Amino acid sequence: MSIQPHTLILIGTLLLSLITVESGGWFLTRVGRGIVPANTLQKNFFRAGHAHAAVLLVLSIAILAVIDAAKLPFAFDLVARYGVPVSALLMPAGFFLSVLGKDPQRPNRLMALLWVGVGSLTLGLLAAGTGLLLAGLSAA
Repeated sequence: MSIQPHTLILIGTLLLSLITVESGGWFLTRVGRGIVPANTLQKNFFRAGHAHAAVLLVLSIAILAVIDAAKLPFAFDLVARYGVPVSALLMPAGFFLSVLGKDPQRPNRLMALLWVGVGSLTLGLLAAGTGLLLAGLSAA
């Protein structure tokens, strides 16, 4: 199995993106120590955003590592290849940006980014999972 150059570039970009998750962890330590003031809603959303970013970036890399072998039709490949990485941007953004400000009592309209990210994640997983399953069955 050979990985395509554009896939290697995307995987490298995703790996470098994990550095931003690392800096987010540092931010969370500052929130936890009270250096950065945050209410309970903000603390919970910041933690959720941080966790989703890390997990979805690693999941993206895992999918990309095998998707080239599936030889999917173009549109299917596009959704399988980019659905999860896009969700890795949108979902954490929804968590973080929807609770910005001083002592918010509920998330703002930017929470919509979370739900768009959920849709992207679902479509990406559906396309990648189905595509890989069909490729495996046809090769068996």
